Amino acid sequence: MAPRNGTTRNEDQEKEILEWIGCVLGETLPDDDFASLLKDGILLCRLINKIQPGSVKRVKEKGPAFMLMENVQAFLVAAKKYGVGEEEVFQTPDLFEKRNIPQVVLCLFSLGRVTQMHPEYTGPQIGPKMSTKNERNFSEEQIRQGRDATIGLQAGTNVGASQAGHGGMGNSRHM
Repeated sequence: MAPRNGTTRNEDQEKEILEWIGCVLGETLPDDDFASLLKDGILLCRLINKIQPGSVKRVKEKGPAFMLMENVQAFLVAAKKYGVGEEEVFQTPDLFEKRNIPQVVLCLFSLGRVTQMHPEYTGPQIGPKMSTKNERNFSEEQIRQGRDATIGLQAGTNVGASQAGHGGMGNSRHM
């Protein structure tokens, strides 16, 4: 089933995420389809509870589909609370009905990236390093010098430029 939004699944990223989840949980995950492993939300709830203990109070291990969907929803609430951005979180049907698996992958990469901002988490990292604040403080003198200075060739010049020989409006150029 092709995703609606035109994005395609990236098996390498899915494998990388599953390896990271296995490292965080300290176990080897079954060699199964990405969406099938995560569909019931149990693995996701265990993951967020390992990253931040107590994030999901009660994980439903079995039951009808709508009860297992609550696991996914509980994970999403905990992930947002942990710091994953609203625009990076997937919707429950994206995973449960395999509507948008690339969004699920994005959410999990975001979760892995956000762990870097939490010093209490010392487990495996995934994703690029988060940027840090690099504040600069300039004195009034430095600000004045920068504002009032002439900037080499960026200022430009129009010496020798004229419209002589151009003719009137609407005429073509003769070369």
